[in-house]
Amino acid sequence: MAKISVATALRTLFTVVGLLMLATLLYTLFTDGLPFRKELLTPWMRATLIDFYINVVALGIWVAYKESNLISSILWIILLVCLGSIATSAYIVVQFLKLSSQESSQDPMYYVLLRHPNKNGTAPQRKHSSVMTLRILFSILGVVMLGTLVYTLVTDGSPFRMELFTPWLIATLVDFYINVVALAVWVAYKESSWISAVFCIILLICFGSITTCFYIAWQLFQISAQDPAYLVLVQHGDRQASISTLSF
Repeated sequence: MAKISVATALRTLFTVVGLLMLATLLYTLFTDGLPFRKELLTPWMRATLIDFYINVVALGIWVAYKESNLISSILWIILLVCLGSIATSAYIVVQFLKLSSQESSQDPMYYVLLRHPNKNGTAPQRKHSSVMTLRILFSILGVVMLGTLVYTLVTDGSPFRMELFTPWLIATLVDFYINVVALAVWVAYKESSWISAVFCIILLICFGSITTCFYIAWQLFQISAQDPAYLVLVQHGDRQASISTLSF
């Protein structure tokens, strides 16, 4: 019953934050016009967008893994790029709605994170991204964001200046942090200790995609290069069971 409550709570959470972001987007469009204006692209807005889209890369890789159909993968990734956390929230809600009552009662996060098997009990086979490739990708993205942050600090000063907080930057930050909520839920599920979970979530809030990338890279280094990469999604104790029924 508690696990069903967790599934319901998370479905409700992402419904609410998705609607919040939709309202924020519409309000900013009506009050401040279109975002495609040169004067909006300040150094800190560019840094925020880089931060935002690096997190989208992480979420997009998960979506590509989850979707067995190439067309649906491409469609959802386009929505992630164009609509940001609105698409993130909608996708997560859809995944929770797909759970059976048995899956919700057993371990809803496990079944939401991993791709559903076919009716015969085996997952669709397809070539997977190697652990080594993903280690390199997320390490590079983390360094890129760290470099972007340092460069923007040095060349444009502190981000905590009132003149920087234009309506569209505020909307972008709301968008960014709703994606952070999604990543934080995963981190909280992954970590066996609440102290380490809280520490990692604080780092996510403070350093954004730098933390995302290095956390994922670190998780990838916890498994063998020969293991399927999807094992980083689940808790350590669930990994052997995952290998027996699923393939990345």
